[in-house]
Amino acid sequence: MNTNEQDDVIEVTDLRRVYGGDRRARGDFEAVRGITFSVGRGELFALLGTNGAGKTSTVELLEGLAPPAGGRVRVLGHDPYEERAAVRPRIGVMLQEGGFPSELTVAETVRMWAGCTSGARPTVQALEMVGLTRRSGVRVKQLSGGEKRRLDLALALLGRPEVLFSGFFTFTSAFSVWLLNAVYELDEARETRARLAVAEERLRFGRDLHDVMGRNLAVVALKSELAVQLARRGRPEAVEQMVEVQRIARETQREVREVVRGYREADLRTELAGAQGVLTAAGIDCEVSGPVPGLPTEIQSALGWVVREATTNVLRHGDAGRCAVSLRVAEGRVTLTVENDGAPGPGTGTGAGTRPGAAEPGRGSGLAGLRERLGEVDGVLRAGPAGGDLFRLTAEVPLPPDSIPEQAPAPEPGGSPRPVPRPVSEVTS
Repeated sequence: MNTNEQDDVIEVTDLRRVYGGDRRARGDFEAVRGITFSVGRGELFALLGTNGAGKTSTVELLEGLAPPAGGRVRVLGHDPYEERAAVRPRIGVMLQEGGFPSELTVAETVRMWAGCTSGARPTVQALEMVGLTRRSGVRVKQLSGGEKRRLDLALALLGRPEVLFSGFFTFTSAFSVWLLNAVYELDEARETRARLAVAEERLRFGRDLHDVMGRNLAVVALKSELAVQLARRGRPEAVEQMVEVQRIARETQREVREVVRGYREADLRTELAGAQGVLTAAGIDCEVSGPVPGLPTEIQSALGWVVREATTNVLRHGDAGRCAVSLRVAEGRVTLTVENDGAPGPGTGTGAGTRPGAAEPGRGSGLAGLRERLGEVDGVLRAGPAGGDLFRLTAEVPLPPDSIPEQAPAPEPGGSPRPVPRPVSEVTS
């Protein structure tokens, strides 16, 4: 609590808010129960609490959207509800969801908002404050989740407010450029960390391929040069050198195939653990569930690649905060499901294969490549929106009859069922 009352721009004393027809009737829900605090000029203040604790109800009273059931609230020295005309031109509100027209560009959205704001800042200045200058011509639907939050902030700052209310914090007085920079630089750092996690796997593959090709190509170059010199002199040893070049070339082909096969035929257990680790490191809450008995190698390879590609898509597309990976066996089929939130809206491009009839790239490229891999084991892939901002990817593969997990035997009379020995090669999270 700020002790200098002259610098307090928000004063709350014994504030109460009750929902119900009669505020004093028994049984009505009391959302805010006698809270007291103050916010000083230049201060960043946050209300923390669990869902239903009354945070939004309190902020709505501060914004003047409803009268309190009891207590006293003052914003910039005025009652925000009774004296709203004096308060509202001096405050800004940053909503949890902006609800912008998706077809407008960033600059068009700011100019539209400025038309409803008294004394609005220039559009260029507002975008520069939140680091969106280079994105001014991009449509709102093409922004990432973090960029949309910056646009929210730019609109809230348009009217040069003395107090800014948001779904997360309350800022007062002049805004610190350092603080704004810190907000969007943290967002950029998260996106960079996600890109680095994806690039790390590509670097591993490139390193293995370099190790195979580097030495062999050097030997091929050396022996080819020697064969040329011998041939110019009419020496029969030139043929022997070219035979050796041919042998090395074939050996190189074999080694490259092994590297690629090792890259593509991923172990499912390893991929599940790797996906959970990479997504967690990128700040995404990842849950892996559904241990099942060991699967045939070719099915593990196909599903392992699905996990790897799905993880890449979660990191690169949208603004996910949660991802759930589940694996189960039922009716002779194994089903892998990857579901994440924060998916971009329709038309923003969530990866190859999301549009019916789209041209499929070569093998190993996006979702089209996954369909090719699953087709080799008679599997199918489905991917698309799952309601709201959810995106779901599902892969189903039929199991060979001899690999279907054994069911627990029926219990003997008067006893419990005998336990089935647990397979050694079990996929676990």
